Amino acid sequence: MIIKDVITHIEALSPLAYAEDFDNVGLLVGDKNSTVTGILVTLDTLETVVDEAIENQCNLIVSFHPIIFKGLKSITGKTYVERVVLKAIKHDIAIFAIHTALDNAMQGVNHMICEQLGLIHQKILIPQSKTIKKLTTYAPKENAVSIRKALFKAGAGTIGNYFKCSFDTDGIETYQGNENSNPTLGEKGKTHLEVETKITVIFEKHLESRVLSALFKNHRYEEVAYEVITLENSNQTIGMGMIAELETPMDELSFLKFVKKTFKTGCVRHSQIRHKDIKKVAVLGGSGSFAISAAKAVGADVFLSGDFKYHDFFSAENQILIADIGHYESEQYTKNLLVTYLTKKIPNFAIILSKTNTNPVKYL
Repeated sequence: MIIKDVITHIEALSPLAYAEDFDNVGLLVGDKNSTVTGILVTLDTLETVVDEAIENQCNLIVSFHPIIFKGLKSITGKTYVERVVLKAIKHDIAIFAIHTALDNAMQGVNHMICEQLGLIHQKILIPQSKTIKKLTTYAPKENAVSIRKALFKAGAGTIGNYFKCSFDTDGIETYQGNENSNPTLGEKGKTHLEVETKITVIFEKHLESRVLSALFKNHRYEEVAYEVITLENSNQTIGMGMIAELETPMDELSFLKFVKKTFKTGCVRHSQIRHKDIKKVAVLGGSGSFAISAAKAVGADVFLSGDFKYHDFFSAENQILIADIGHYESEQYTKNLLVTYLTKKIPNFAIILSKTNTNPVKYL
């Protein structure tokens, strides 16, 4: 197995196409065609993590956070980032980062937070827009069925819990080929009328190359007429944060103590207690202050995230309980998710959960 194969498995869980624009995801160090000897999964790639990979004979580190986030003008070892890159290159260790692609995945970071808390009825808090595309193409009526089947097999035509969705209409197409054409139907130099079916399907944007490949491979015509447009619709299965519910409501203090114990955090910083039961819970791993308004809009009783600033707590406005459980703490179970997933996809292979605690924040 080569590194590219592992990346394919990871992208099936969380396609890189859905990472945020500011992010730096993918293979950051190494050759995708290198043979994999072992995989070490971590939240952050530090020097100690690279040492751990060396010790365990792993030449691929799958990291949640990217070690290279901004451009490097030099690699001399003067910063921890440069030292990590130098050591990884020296020991032929590749580094792959998934970050916000996994943040936006339905079964990703926020799903793990919900699972740890036993939350049910999980839904995306802030669905992504412009991730759904629409393909419209035209084909001879007798060719339409095979094209539809090929498009469905490539992943097109899925809407929520429904599959093999398309809209078809019949009509008459006219065309005339020039002297260099080789028409499948009709003769070059003569106007041809053909009964055709207009096929319309939607698909998620990361499938575009696969869907178009299926179209071209199965269409009878020399020149395929088609168009692809991006829709404004929000994608309910891709996006930041989650909103879910406790099976049994809890009072605020009991819930905060439960959260503190579950995420093994040194403290939970929170806004003013409202003396109301907690039922509806919004979560967002990492830094989530930007989602406070979204959590309030869906009627959440509490919003769990990390890295809240002083003034962020005022935004609660007695409408919601805001709880800062820590950046690392909110994302800590992400590496367990990746190890479990990769172990199922690549059984009988060395996939190791890093033992290094990379949390830079300490508590007295």
